[in-house]
Amino acid sequence: MDPQIKPDMTNQTCSPDSCIFDEQTEYKRDLGLFESISIVVGRIIGSGIFRTPGPIMAAVSCTSLFALVWIIGGIVTIFHAVCYAELVAMMPRSGGPYVYLKTAYGSMVAFLRGWAMFFVSETGAIAAVALVFAEYLNEIWKIVSGVPLSHVTEILLALAIIWVLTAVNLFGVFMSGIFQNVFSILKIAAIGIIIGISFTAGGKVGNFLSPFLPAAFSWETIMAIGTALRLSFFAFSGWEGATYIAEEVKNPRKNLPLSLLLGIAGVLILFVATNLAYLYQLSPAEMAKSHGIAADAMKAAIGGVGGVLISVAVMLSTFGNVSTQILCKARTWQAMSRDGLFFDAMSPLHERFRTPNRALVAQASWASVILLALMAVYLTLDVRSSASYETIIAFFSATGTIFNLMTINSIFVFRKKYPNVTRPYKAWLYPYSVIIVSLLLGLYLVITLITAFIPSLVGLFLMSTGLIYYRWKQTSRKVTESVK
Repeated sequence: MDPQIKPDMTNQTCSPDSCIFDEQTEYKRDLGLFESISIVVGRIIGSGIFRTPGPIMAAVSCTSLFALVWIIGGIVTIFHAVCYAELVAMMPRSGGPYVYLKTAYGSMVAFLRGWAMFFVSETGAIAAVALVFAEYLNEIWKIVSGVPLSHVTEILLALAIIWVLTAVNLFGVFMSGIFQNVFSILKIAAIGIIIGISFTAGGKVGNFLSPFLPAAFSWETIMAIGTALRLSFFAFSGWEGATYIAEEVKNPRKNLPLSLLLGIAGVLILFVATNLAYLYQLSPAEMAKSHGIAADAMKAAIGGVGGVLISVAVMLSTFGNVSTQILCKARTWQAMSRDGLFFDAMSPLHERFRTPNRALVAQASWASVILLALMAVYLTLDVRSSASYETIIAFFSATGTIFNLMTINSIFVFRKKYPNVTRPYKAWLYPYSVIIVSLLLGLYLVITLITAFIPSLVGLFLMSTGLIYYRWKQTSRKVTESVK
């Protein structure tokens, strides 16, 4: 949609572009408030809380900065969600941030964001969480057999999970909605087990204070905080998941903002309690060495049986998270294709199930390419296998942050260009909420470019290749129109 054109605010039949603020859709609205909250919870609670606390502690080396990193991540998430709640209530269209950027800044910016999502950030996140599923399966294998699986085997298992869950999502959103409800409950149960056992099996209060402060505060300390924030932000990421399927949610102007705020509030409480549980069982030094912290904490609390049980629980959690990501993100590629800004083949919905099956298959294919590239690097350079997860996150952090900044600042654009559009929810503490998030994300972006220069450069390069495709697409369209 050309942002200069005033949208049709009536309920008359119109195209998706001219009805950008309308609730009309070709999708089936099968998801209620509970399913929307389940998607928010399911998208956030994936691999992060079961994987990132160890590397975060390794980066900052003390409990005060460990807490600070999680506090900053929580604050940014809350204010970010406050901004998104206004956007999604005003514009209940599938595709999430892609739709907001397209309406605020025009087609090229939105296209680049979608291109970066597909080739860098979103498929990368799917690959990362699938890899954690495989890592925890390996934890069980090590406890039972005493011999770990190879890193190549882990990657192949991650590939299998992506394709199995893509197949599940091909058969309709109703089935997927039930899937999200079940696995969201299992995720919460897994975290409840960690918290309950950790605080009842005995631990050490001294772990919270030793060491409490860094040995010295310097420029390196700031860079360490930035590195840790990259992992914290990833642990909190996914809260916007319900916005990707806005056209499949009942009463979206009410249910979508509620699902964001209620889902995030619940997850924040769980994250605080879980990190306290980890620290109660493991010293900061032990945490820093852990790449399967949930299993290590349970082994410390009740032995090997606890490690196996929680590894199963984490596998269920990551399994459900991968499914949620696959469900939500494919809608963006379909929305872009529907608007003529992506590969045309992804545009049609399945005639019977009304699902974007071609987009789902393409998404799984590129996530597989990312995992296979990691395998090639591992086999060629013999890198540390546990670094794969952090490498994937570093790969998409810079590009994701750039477009997150543009998305939340689109509120300023909409307030100015469309002052009379219905806004069932308005951003809390506007404009300060937007300014706070923008400043924090801007600082984080600078630190990310310094601390993860090469992975960030690769991600930015892949994003920039979208300009070539966009120009080719525009030229082809002009040629076609001239022929007509």
